[in-house]
Amino acid sequence: MAWSTRQLAELAGTTAKAVRHYHEIGLLDEPERESNGYKRYGVSHLVRLLRIRRLTDLGVALADVPSVESGDEKARQILRDLDAELAADIERRQRMRRELAAVLENRAALDMPPDFRTLADDLPETHRSLLLVYSSILTPEAMAALREQLAVPRGDLEAEFAALDEDAPDEVRQRLAERMVPEVRQQHRDHPGLADLGLSSHRKTAVAESVVLHALVEFHNRAHLDVLQRVHAILAEDDITESESDDTRG
Repeated sequence: MAWSTRQLAELAGTTAKAVRHYHEIGLLDEPERESNGYKRYGVSHLVRLLRIRRLTDLGVALADVPSVESGDEKARQILRDLDAELAADIERRQRMRRELAAVLENRAALDMPPDFRTLADDLPETHRSLLLVYSSILTPEAMAALREQLAVPRGDLEAEFAALDEDAPDEVRQRLAERMVPEVRQQHRDHPGLADLGLSSHRKTAVAESVVLHALVEFHNRAHLDVLQRVHAILAEDDITESESDDTRG
């Protein structure tokens, strides 16, 4: 019994092109040609081709097939590395399925970093967008601290800030800023890393600051930005006063 290249390929579940390629790289010996010039393959060729197919189906690169067939320590290491890659791929795909399930359950989760999806219903769209932006610059530790911070129920002060009208008068902005200062200061004490982009970001500080600035401008109105600037100014002034007081006592 002898088969043509096309027949051999069909029996092995591959293509004639693949068979010819295996000849070219030395994985499959070419049979002798008959008097008419056609190659005729036997059972030994089919067995060899099926073995190559089995290894490549397992993910073994063609270049590694001879090494794996040797059965030595190098072969075992190739297979161990391949197994590790498959395990990582399975974990990645399982994570993707979990995230898809979250999006199917709640469309708002699409706008959140994966670890924040349980908070999706409790956050307005602008907050969700900000979190997505921050996830591009903050370290995993900083994002975890931010998640912990956001898990605390939001009070009336935050709702008042969110509802602040762009044309809010100066005295309303100042009063809101002064009321926000103790809360912001407490957040800095609870999560000091979030107050320093140099520590909390895995990007260069200048890049991280640019991202935060552009995001704040994009998702807040002028009154919001003015209140945030006032909060920052009050905190900075308090820090200077405290430092001067320490120097005097010293």
